[in-house]
Amino acid sequence: MANKTIEELRSQRWFAGDGTRGFAHRQRMQQQGLVREEFMGRPVIGIINTWSELSPCHAHLRERAAAVKRGILQAGGYPFELPAMSLGEVLVKPTTMIYRNFLAMETEELLRSLPLDGAVLMGGCDKTTPGLMMGAISMDIPVIFLPAGPMLNDRYKGQSIGAGTHTKKYWEEYVVGNIDQTEWTTLEAKMTRAPGTCNTMGTASTMTSIVEAMGFTFPGAASIPAMDAGHTRLSWACGKRAVEMVWEDLKPSRILTRNSFLNGIAAYMGLGGSTNASVHLPAMAGRAGITLTLDDLDEVARRVPVLANIFPSGNRLMEDFYYAGGLPALLNKIRDQLDLGAMTVTGKTLGENIEGRLCSDDDVIRSPAAPLIAATEDCPQAGMALAVVRGNLCPDGAVIKPSAASARLLRHSGKALVFDSNEDMLAAINDPDLDADENTVLVLRNGGPVGAPGMPEWGNLPIPNKLLKQGVRDMLRISDSRMSGTHYGTCVLHVAPESAVGGPLALLRTGDVVTLDIATRRLDMQVSEQELAQRRAVWSAPIQPFTRGYTRIYQQQVTQANEGCDFRDLAGNAPTAEPVIY
Repeated sequence: MANKTIEELRSQRWFAGDGTRGFAHRQRMQQQGLVREEFMGRPVIGIINTWSELSPCHAHLRERAAAVKRGILQAGGYPFELPAMSLGEVLVKPTTMIYRNFLAMETEELLRSLPLDGAVLMGGCDKTTPGLMMGAISMDIPVIFLPAGPMLNDRYKGQSIGAGTHTKKYWEEYVVGNIDQTEWTTLEAKMTRAPGTCNTMGTASTMTSIVEAMGFTFPGAASIPAMDAGHTRLSWACGKRAVEMVWEDLKPSRILTRNSFLNGIAAYMGLGGSTNASVHLPAMAGRAGITLTLDDLDEVARRVPVLANIFPSGNRLMEDFYYAGGLPALLNKIRDQLDLGAMTVTGKTLGENIEGRLCSDDDVIRSPAAPLIAATEDCPQAGMALAVVRGNLCPDGAVIKPSAASARLLRHSGKALVFDSNEDMLAAINDPDLDADENTVLVLRNGGPVGAPGMPEWGNLPIPNKLLKQGVRDMLRISDSRMSGTHYGTCVLHVAPESAVGGPLALLRTGDVVTLDIATRRLDMQVSEQELAQRRAVWSAPIQPFTRGYTRIYQQQVTQANEGCDFRDLAGNAPTAEPVIY
C-alpha cells in the first residue's frame, strides 16, 4: 500500500500555504468556531449522508453520522458531514430511478469541489447505493460504504412478514375479501416497525450486498439490522477506516477489476437478488471503464443458483440472514465461483475477509448442492435469480427472475393484452368485462427510461380483480419498465430497446400471440417481418411533455436498460481535472 504524506493530500491545496487563498479557507473554517489545529495537518474526510425525514429507510443515518465522526476523529482525521439527495423508495415521485444519476453527479461533484481526502458513503435504499458508488468511482478518492441496514422483522399469524413482498400479497387478499378493513389498517401500522431498508431481498439489500462482495465495506456489513447496536459500531469502524485508507491511497481504481464485479454478480445470484441490479451493475462498471453486459450476468446466473432463503424467492427475512452468518457465510459456500484474491477496503483480500465466517443456519443459507429451488427436468431454470431473454420483442435483451416466477409460466404462449400507459392499464385492469384469462399475456409499454420517463417500477402489473376472485395469482407480464425487488411473479422486464424510442414492443398489438421460453432464452411475438415493417411505417414516437429541466436532460442523455441507464456524458473513466484554486 502507498504511504501518503500530509503534503500530498488533496485538502492541503485548500488549507496549506501562506497565500491569500489558504488564509481565506482557514479563516472561513474558523468562522464556524473551529480551532485552526482541528483541521490542519490531518486528512479531511467527507461524510456523504443521504439522511432525510422523508426517507424512512435512512431515518437513523443522522445519528449514525455521529458515530462515523467519532471514528474519524479517533483515527486522526477531521470529519465534515455533507447532505446529498435522499432517494427514499415509495415516496419519491415519479420514481427514484430518474434521480439515481442526479445523486451520482452530486456525489462526484461534492467530492471533487471540496477539500476532501476521502469519504464515507452513507445510504442503502435502492438507487442510493448505486448512485453513491457511481459518483465515487468517477471521482476516485478513497471511499468506504456504510450500508443503512435492513429494518426489523415483524410477525403476522405466526409468519415473518416484511416490506414490499407482503404488501403485494396481502393487498390481493384484501381485494378479494380475505382480509377486512380493520385487519388491513392494522397491517399498515405494524409491517414496517423500525427505520431501515426493506427486510426482504429487495433492491436495497441486493445492492448493499453486491457492494460488500465487491469489497467496498466491511465483511458482514450489509445484513446488520439498522436498529442493532452493531450498526453503530460499524459506523464508527467505517469512519476510522476511511482515515487509514487515505494514508494508504486505497481508492476505487485500486480495488475495482472485472473480477471484483463478477464477485458482486455471484453474490447477487446466490442471494436471489433484485432484477434492478441488472441495470445498476453495468452502470457502475461503466464508471470504472469496465464493460459489463447482460450476457455476463446470465452466464453467472447459470452457475450460481439461489441459496438465500429470503423473500421473495424464499420465506425468511434479512434479520434471519444476519443471524445465519450474513453475506460472508454465503460467499464461503460459493468460494469456487469467486476471485478470492480481489482487494477490498479493509486492505485485505476477499478471501481473507470471509475466512472462517461460516453459516449457522443451513435453512437460511443453502448449499449449491441443495439450492433453495431445485432444478427439475421440466424446469431446469427455476432456481435461477436471473435469465436474460432476446427475440423479436427484445433484440437488445430483457430480464426475468425465474426464482420468483411460476414454473408453469416459464414456457408459455398467450394472446397479448397491450396497454400504452400505466394510466390506461390502471383504468382498465379491474373492468369486470376485461377480455383476459389466466393465459393472457399482460403487456405495458412506454414505461422505459425515456418513455415513462425514468423507468418506474410498473412491471409487476396487477392481476385483474376478476381473475383474483377466480384464484389466479400469477400471469405472464411484459414491460419496458422495472419491478420492485421485493415483488414476485412471472414478469419480463427492461425490454430493450424500449417502445418510446421505437423498440419492437411499440409494434405489438392486442391479440398478437407472444411466446416466452426461458430454456432457450427467447421472447417473441408471432408476427411476420412483413407485418412488422408495415406497422413500423405508421408508428410515431409518443409526444413528450418535458421541454425543460432535469427530466428533459434525463431523456436526452439516458442510455437504454441493457446499457445501465447512465448518462452518456457521465459514463467511462476518462480523467477529470482537479479544480483550479485561485
